[in-house]
This record gives sequence, structure tokens and C-alpha cells, in this order.
Amino acid sequence: MKIAVINFSGNVGKSTVARHLLLPRIAGAELVSVETLNADESQVQALRGRQFGELQEYLQTIDHAVVDIGASNVEELLELMRRYRGSHEDFDCFVVPTVPALKQQQDTIATLIDLSRQGIPASKIRLVFNMVDRSINFGASFFLVMGYVKEQPVALANPACCMGTNEIYARVRNQGIDLATLARDDTDYKALIAQAPSPAEKLALAQKLATRRLASGVVPELDACFAALELQTCVATPVATLVREPQ
Repeated sequence: MKIAVINFSGNVGKSTVARHLLLPRIAGAELVSVETLNADESQVQALRGRQFGELQEYLQTIDHAVVDIGASNVEELLELMRRYRGSHEDFDCFVVPTVPALKQQQDTIATLIDLSRQGIPASKIRLVFNMVDRSINFGASFFLVMGYVKEQPVALANPACCMGTNEIYARVRNQGIDLATLARDDTDYKALIAQAPSPAEKLALAQKLATRRLASGVVPELDACFAALELQTCVATPVATLVREPQ
């Protein structure tokens, strides 16, 4: 399975969706980052948008990939996709994250329009609703995108494919840490804190405890979001190739 995470807009959580929602739940998947300025220190395959020829060649050599397409490269990459006719078929699914901010919703709609014009069917385009505030009515938060998809069904928009705002993503940024592994950490931090000789060491351990607690809270949400995406319907790959992290 090969998935492109894409949106014309920045600040919608593409990297969060790629790294924390999709990558850990697809067995054997590689993360491919397409970004002009690759500031991430983790070890991933990095390509520039103008190197689309190389990207599609590389995708032929691997079975499973999550391709995180930086906002600065989306327009160029989609233009190259048109030039390499049929290259969109290298992807089993296009995941489009969106957030409540109106500009990002407008950019999301523009992304959906462009993908549809590429000839990509709605069944292969899935929306992920990110930074959801559960205290606010979902329909009111995403009225622009949901209204458009209702009138022009160019993508699948399941409100259950949602992620809330959580500081855990900032805490683990650029650390390459698997949230499920963090959640399963059975270290007795309270005992270590009690034994720590200095306030600085106590604080460092307390931060690890807080991070584990956050991870424990967010992993079930990610599991539910991933299940709601139903990515197995995009490709004739046995469901066994898709794995969900234990809660």
C-alpha cells in the first residue's frame, strides 16, 4: 500500500498524520518526505518536488510507503503527475488532512479539486479532520469542506476520521518516537523521581511521565481514526498487511 499525504495548505498536520497516524499502522511501510527544506533530523528518504521522476521510480521498488508531501512542493508535484500520465496510479490512496481554519479549508477544497481533475476517483481520496475541538459542533467547525464534498462528492469524508489537538506531537517532534511504544513504557517514573538526587533530574523524569500519559490517551484516538479511514478498501491487499497498534 502506498499513500500520499497531501494538501496545498501548510499547518494542517500532514507530517503528524503521516508519522503518527499512518506509518505505525501499515506493516513494513517506509516514510518518504517530499520537502524542499527538510529540517527533520530523523532518517527518512527525502526528495524534492521537482524530482518526481525519481520518486515514482523509487516507489516501484518498495511495497508500502507513506509519502509526506510538503506544502511548498504540492503544486509542482501535481503538475509533474500530469506530465507523467498515469503516475497517480502509483498511489493507492490520497489522504488529505484538514483543520477548522477557513483558509486551510479553502486550500483543502482546492486540493480535492486538483486531485479529482487528475482523474483520481473519490474512493481513493480520504479526508482526515485534524485539530478537532470536541467541545464545538463538528459540522460547524468544518462546514466549508463538508458542504463542498456534499455538493461535489470528490472524496470520502467520514467525521470519524478525526484527530484532536494534543501537545504530545510537539513533545516528540523530530525524535522518531512511536507513540504506542511510549504508551506501553512500564517504567516506574514515580519511584525514579523519588530517588532522583537533583531537581533537574526529577523534572526530566516528570516530563517523561507526562509524555507517557499523553501518549496513552492519544493512541486509542489514532487507532479509531485509522480504522475509520478503511484504507484496505483502496487496494486489493489482504487486511493482514494493515496493522493496528495495541492499546
